[in-house]
Amino acid sequence: MLSQTEENYLKAIYSLSFEKNKRASTNDVAKKLLTKASSVTDMIKKLSDKKLINYKKYQGVNLTAKGQEIAVKIVRKHRLWEVFLVNNLNYAWDEVHEIAEQLEHVKSDTLIDKLERFLEFPSHDPHGDPIPDKEGRINLKKTELLSVAKKNVLYKIANVKDNSKSFLQFLDKHFLTIDTELTIIDKFDFDDSVTIKLHSGATLTLSKKICTNIFVIIK
Repeated sequence: MLSQTEENYLKAIYSLSFEKNKRASTNDVAKKLLTKASSVTDMIKKLSDKKLINYKKYQGVNLTAKGQEIAVKIVRKHRLWEVFLVNNLNYAWDEVHEIAEQLEHVKSDTLIDKLERFLEFPSHDPHGDPIPDKEGRINLKKTELLSVAKKNVLYKIANVKDNSKSFLQFLDKHFLTIDTELTIIDKFDFDDSVTIKLHSGATLTLSKKICTNIFVIIK
């Protein structure tokens, strides 16, 4: 049995490794979990002793096969609970992350299997992130950041990198949600901002920071 803190570390390392496609540094983990680097070092030793991670000084950390299995289960539970909260309890997509953070630590595999069946086996959560199946398989879309997308190509929003309440509320305010169709009609070298045109015909200029937190896929 692992503590919730240990599970949170495994999930953070999994997320960072998946995002960066390389080992996660202790500083990355500390930033992800909003904690001190010294605390991360202590936890890394504990998880390494349990054979859940591999750590090399100055080279960062990655998950062992067992650590990966546990982390994927936690991610699966988190994303299924988010779907349930949005689809069945009418929560908004900016309200569910913190609640799912609590629910992801439920230990019953039977409950999660029944939840997945009840939800009719969703492939993605409300933020567009893929949900691992029971065997840990993930159906990945071929996406790209809006910041590097091309002009005059029809895209739709596939998922968002930032799940913070403020960012999601910003997107809601401008009608930028999952599956929203858009086309980049202008790019500005000065600050790397872009102007997009929505399916409705409305135009909107987005900063580089916003564009680096939105993944799109060609429609």
